[in-house]
Amino acid sequence: MSSESLNLFSFRGKIKILHLTWVAFFITFFAWFNHAPLLMAISKSLSLTSDQVKTLLILNVALTIPARIIIGMLTDKYGPKLTYSLLLAIGSVPCFIFALADNFVQAAIGRFLLGFIGAGFVVGIRMVSEWFPARQLGTAEGIYGGWGNFGSAAAAMSLPTIALLFGGDDGWRYAIGLTGAISLVYSVIYYFSVTDTPKGSTYFKPKNIGAMEVTSPGDFVLLLVMKVPMYAALALLTWKLSNGVPLISNLSANLIYCGLTLLYLLDARKTYSINREVLSNPPAPMHRYKFKQVAVLNLLYFATFGSELAVVSMLPLFFSETFTLDPIKAGLLGSAYAFMNLMSRPAGGLISDRWGRKPTLLILTAGLAVGYFTMSLIDAEWPLYLAVAAAMACSFFVQAGEGAVFAVVPLIKRRLTGQIAGMTGAYGNVGAVFYLTVLSMVSYQTFFLVICATALFGFATLLLLEEPEGQMAEVLPDGSVSMIDVA
Repeated sequence: MSSESLNLFSFRGKIKILHLTWVAFFITFFAWFNHAPLLMAISKSLSLTSDQVKTLLILNVALTIPARIIIGMLTDKYGPKLTYSLLLAIGSVPCFIFALADNFVQAAIGRFLLGFIGAGFVVGIRMVSEWFPARQLGTAEGIYGGWGNFGSAAAAMSLPTIALLFGGDDGWRYAIGLTGAISLVYSVIYYFSVTDTPKGSTYFKPKNIGAMEVTSPGDFVLLLVMKVPMYAALALLTWKLSNGVPLISNLSANLIYCGLTLLYLLDARKTYSINREVLSNPPAPMHRYKFKQVAVLNLLYFATFGSELAVVSMLPLFFSETFTLDPIKAGLLGSAYAFMNLMSRPAGGLISDRWGRKPTLLILTAGLAVGYFTMSLIDAEWPLYLAVAAAMACSFFVQAGEGAVFAVVPLIKRRLTGQIAGMTGAYGNVGAVFYLTVLSMVSYQTFFLVICATALFGFATLLLLEEPEGQMAEVLPDGSVSMIDVA
């Protein structure tokens, strides 16, 4: 890969698309995590209890689980240009709802709906994969993911100051409302500035929409198994909301459990309908892909991005309580974790491009486990600078691991990239719901140890991953076959 072919100071061709798309992702994260650095002001303004604050953190990542699956399907079907633009516009509405909330229930509704905007990530994964060749894809996806993820750090660094400028108890409302306005304006800019593919290129679409295609009976069974944790995470969220706070009654919770069970059965039926032909007549080997690749990436993203979402949500509060800091200073220090995205995630993609996908993931996942073990040791006796350094070191492995995961995702099956990215991304939110639920029941130290344990499990599953090599086959609209490099 030559530096000339990836000149990030350019604003033409594929580099222009990369910049416009990471900015879209940046804005989704800026809006999605607009609450984290303002939690103390929000809590005081709405008279929230500690349990209610932790419930808002869980609600913030809940809707993103189904949203990423749905948005992935819509992206594959209608293209990233239209999908991203609509998501930014629609996602601005919950920002305004949350900014205008007068009580916990209204805030909870706004926070839950804001999870929708968190699905934006998967759209850009497909867009970038359309514009960059395989040898540059890990780096490009890493830049997209890393610079976009920095939106949460930018929110932590800027929103407390913006709220302070407006002054009074309602300063946080103006800061959060501003993020919605930015998202709405950029939705128009993005739509009129990008195209789904380079001129003359074909945009490959799935044959069907509604469920992921697989290419063997064994993969069909594995797909059904991998869907279970996504529904289980929503059931876990329901349980949390019916205990402790509670936000919903036991009767409502039982109805939701029944509804989730029914939805899973309907989902399984739809998946069977989409893949019925494959079960009786598997495609030729050249058209197959191994779903176990997707399953391994799902579990790795559970530990990497799932833990990042959880830690970004709680870290300002952790620093504030552990070291007795004011909200602005705690927000700035907490942002150090997400700040590392600027270099860490691109580094993960770059290393994958240069040294191989699987070896990179093995090293980064091991580092992730060590990093969270170290964070579990932090207490008030630590020097503050050392605690921040430990958080930043840990975040490097977390975010580089995310970059390495999505260096593999687009190399599995091009026409299903949106759906694969959607499912992998959803597992990140499954992880976040799991970790934040754990956080609501245990100490900060135990919370970090639980993440460490799941990272070790992810390391074990990595032994099943196969290094992408050779080419993938895709069928053109005229029936001919196109071979796409994956190495």
